[in-house]
Amino acid sequence: MNELPPRPTQSRPLRRRMPGIRSVPLRLLVPNLVTLLALCLGMTAIRFAIEGSIEWSVSAIAAAAVLDGLDGRIARALKGTSRFGAELDSLVDFIDFGVAPAIVLYVSGLNEVKSLGWLATLVFAIACALRLARFNVSVDNPETPDWSKHFFVGMPAPAGAIVGLLPVYLHFLLSDSAAAPHYVGLEIVYVLGVALLMASRVPHFSGKSLGRVPHDYVAPVLIGLAAALLLTINFPFQSLVALSLAYLGTIPFSVRRYLALSRQHS
Repeated sequence: MNELPPRPTQSRPLRRRMPGIRSVPLRLLVPNLVTLLALCLGMTAIRFAIEGSIEWSVSAIAAAAVLDGLDGRIARALKGTSRFGAELDSLVDFIDFGVAPAIVLYVSGLNEVKSLGWLATLVFAIACALRLARFNVSVDNPETPDWSKHFFVGMPAPAGAIVGLLPVYLHFLLSDSAAAPHYVGLEIVYVLGVALLMASRVPHFSGKSLGRVPHDYVAPVLIGLAAALLLTINFPFQSLVALSLAYLGTIPFSVRRYLALSRQHS
């Protein structure tokens, strides 16, 4: 009796994923979207500066600074921190707080001295780039003590942008006064001083540890934030002047605290 030959079995096609393609959790995308929105604000600030709308340009940079403070907290809250997000944030910070403020400073007054004013804006942008590069290197340094994480080495880029635009705020507030002088030389010295603070190793207080508010202080903090928001909306340039001066006033205290902790832990 002849046996029938075995029927050929049809092998099921193997379902393989294309190499390099994988799903990304949504919690990783949200912080990056906030960072990209900050980039759009920085580019829009440059456009407003070119068109002569200095007030809107400053507002866009200030809004980008607010988003820069939020994207990291959002990433940590959603557990969506990543190396890609950190690199993207650094690149966006250079545009928002290095290039955009430099162009605003040049267009709003430093262009009166031509090459000298442009040189000051170049130094400002270079100092911001050096500050961000040093920060990226120091993040992965395992020898950094825990107590030093409460300080920034050099003025942070967002603070440098807000504080560096102080001559623009003053010039805008005094523009209605016929007797208001315009000292371009002092503005150049001030911009170079802020650039030096960004590129230096002068310690500044870090706000990254400000994430939790004690239960007893929730109401006062909410009232203070609401009052600050209302003042900023109604008196934007006055509020930015006060904020810049207040931040500059904290630098001696941060240096003193840093040196005290350094001596204590050494």
